[in-house]
Amino acid sequence: MKRIDAVVLGATGYVGGELLRLLHAHPVFRLAAAVSGSRSGEAIGNMFPHLAAAYPRVLFANPCSWVDDIDRGIDLALFSAAPHGASADAVASALEAAAKRDLNVHVVDSSADFRFSDVGDFERIYGIKHPKPRLLKEFFCALPEHEPNSPAAHAGHPGCFATAMLLASVPLSATGLTESTLFVTGVTGSTGSGKNPQDGTHHPERHSNLYAYKPLSHRHVPEVERLIEKATTHRIAVNFVPQSGPFARGIYVIVQAKLIDTSHADDIRSTFDEQYADCEFVNVIEGIPRLKDVVASNYAQIGVVVKDDTVVVMCAIDNLVKGAAGGAIQWMNRLWSLPESSGLLTSPPAWT
Repeated sequence: MKRIDAVVLGATGYVGGELLRLLHAHPVFRLAAAVSGSRSGEAIGNMFPHLAAAYPRVLFANPCSWVDDIDRGIDLALFSAAPHGASADAVASALEAAAKRDLNVHVVDSSADFRFSDVGDFERIYGIKHPKPRLLKEFFCALPEHEPNSPAAHAGHPGCFATAMLLASVPLSATGLTESTLFVTGVTGSTGSGKNPQDGTHHPERHSNLYAYKPLSHRHVPEVERLIEKATTHRIAVNFVPQSGPFARGIYVIVQAKLIDTSHADDIRSTFDEQYADCEFVNVIEGIPRLKDVVASNYAQIGVVVKDDTVVVMCAIDNLVKGAAGGAIQWMNRLWSLPESSGLLTSPPAWT
């Protein structure tokens, strides 16, 4: 089977570590460089002891020289796990270096830098100037389950909260049977805030605790509203209250909406079944989704409950896999015309 070299930018964060873990078992992508400006020259196993056996002699590569070790003229899968605001510069530099070596490159970015096609939207929401606005036209953003094609050469993967909200909200909005406002609560694990310690992830604050943050003002909301409209042509308002949960991995989202016409309530569940019938990683289940049934995997569980004029949709995912690294590999598989599930079929461990 043909092998495709893979490079991970920003490889020392949580998402970068998950990309390294998943790429080790991928049948086609072969890690060629794990790039880090802060840890270049150090062994991957020093940073990620759980990956020491997978990469026993592999060192983090320097951002300025990793491309020198890549053969000329080959295919390259470039993943960026660099932070918001820094990823665009890293990707631009990598693309320039790759062009000089005639590499055929597809990029999947896990940051927010390529989630908005309009530079003004990005700058308004994130409060910084976009580093590389000229690159925006080369990227598209969507979930693989909601976009059957690959509209551009490179993909920006939606955020982790956005992934769970979109999986729950797009089929619901597509029915046209609910009012135009969705009420969403979501609980996320501490890894969603990244590797660097802060008040929201410090263990004594998080352990045995549960609290809301940024109610009705989370920056994923404009992204979600835009992608719902793109996927369904329906304009929806999302009222979102995120919460910090006392666990490391996972996102649990609950979406509530009011039915316009209760006589079509049965159509809600059937729409979810039809939407995800051919989607390998989305399971619409009878009953209630549970985080332990998806954590550390690329799978999502969705449960739907309708009573009187109220619809409740629940979605459980792993924030680091389906919400970031696994979703990125899904897109990269498709960009290289591989089976979308390649390297992603490991079942969740359940008893985490």
